[in-house]
Amino acid sequence: MAIEILMPALSPTMEEGTLAKWLVKEGDTVSSGQIIAEIETDKATMEFEAVDEGRVGKLLVAEGTAGVKVNTPIAVLVEDGEAVSAAPAVAASASAPAAAASAPAAQPLAAPSPSPVAAAAAPAATAPAKPGARVAASPLARRLAAERGIELSNLRGSGPQGRIVKADVMAANASPQAAAPTAPAPSAAPAAQPASASAATVARMYEGRDYTEIPLDGMRKTIAARLTEAKQTIPHFYLRRDVRLDNLLAFREQLNKQLEPRGVKLSVNDFIIKACALALQAVPDANAVWAGDRIFKMKASDVAVAVAIEGGLFTPVLKDAEQKTLSALSSEMKDLAARARTRKLAPQEYQGGSFAISNLGMMGIENFDAVINPPHGAILAVGAGVRKPVVTGDQIGIATVMSMTLSVDHRVIDGALGADLMKAIVENLENPMAMLA
Repeated sequence: MAIEILMPALSPTMEEGTLAKWLVKEGDTVSSGQIIAEIETDKATMEFEAVDEGRVGKLLVAEGTAGVKVNTPIAVLVEDGEAVSAAPAVAASASAPAAAASAPAAQPLAAPSPSPVAAAAAPAATAPAKPGARVAASPLARRLAAERGIELSNLRGSGPQGRIVKADVMAANASPQAAAPTAPAPSAAPAAQPASASAATVARMYEGRDYTEIPLDGMRKTIAARLTEAKQTIPHFYLRRDVRLDNLLAFREQLNKQLEPRGVKLSVNDFIIKACALALQAVPDANAVWAGDRIFKMKASDVAVAVAIEGGLFTPVLKDAEQKTLSALSSEMKDLAARARTRKLAPQEYQGGSFAISNLGMMGIENFDAVINPPHGAILAVGAGVRKPVVTGDQIGIATVMSMTLSVDHRVIDGALGADLMKAIVENLENPMAMLA
């Protein structure tokens, strides 16, 4: 029986993708778990693994094809000796419900699992078939079930469109009692789309003027939708503090001299990450995310950091940041940032987190307000350190001062709680040696 291979949802926000490269050709034999294609999502280029086994009967989508909707057939697998004409019609499959779950990203893109793509691409298992109903199963799954005396109608399929595959049979063989059917999870609401004038309307406004039209890629569309949603639905408020950096800069210089033989060079941003992670532990009620009708209070400090890339940005997440040394945070951040710029991060590396940092100080920006990345409870906007006159007691002196603005989701964090969090961050930065205690 012919089996359709569908365009997978490789991230919660993915609605369509680009089939960048086929790693198999028509006539090739593929096995479950084999990497068969490279697919560009709105965030990264990822490898796609086959779920079923068989021979590639036909490649339905050519390399380089953009805008392929999730759950659209992209190839057909057939059994040896089976004609490609036995494949189901593409139009019939296209009428099946298809949607990528649109969940908030978390974020700034920990260590990937051995097969992150398989986990991200695997669809939810479907309930067992009713008695007497035709069961959709791969040829290998049927053969294994027959050999083991397993009734296919009692199994839940995890393959495309609920098809029973080898893994389902093997799992049933290991655990004879089939799991009870579970109710399907409600599909998430689609991401908010920016409300604005149409391209034709705007073009009429600039008729006769020279301009270059730049089509939106997947990343830009996602950024536009998510930031519009954030500003329209999240009640932001802002808390501002100045930080004196002189102690931190002197301490950083001392540490970098000691770490030089190891090839480690700490940045001010590494100290900011550590300071925020420890502050979230000191003010645990602020280490929280908004979950629609409830709040999730997180235990670990998973801190996301915005990384600018060409055409957009990533927010890779440093998990358990409160437990890591400054040198470990520095090394991990450099690795995540480098792979973000080449779009090689796995989804679990830029999703999650409860708090984010956006630092434009290295670009000369002294202060700004950042937009919260849902479902985070807050984001810290960090400006440049600038030499300024300061008052200490009755004396006027010169100090390096850095401006910070904390954007807060008022549904999650109230004003006094946000102020406590900001105070803890400032104290950590102005007394950096205490962060090593």
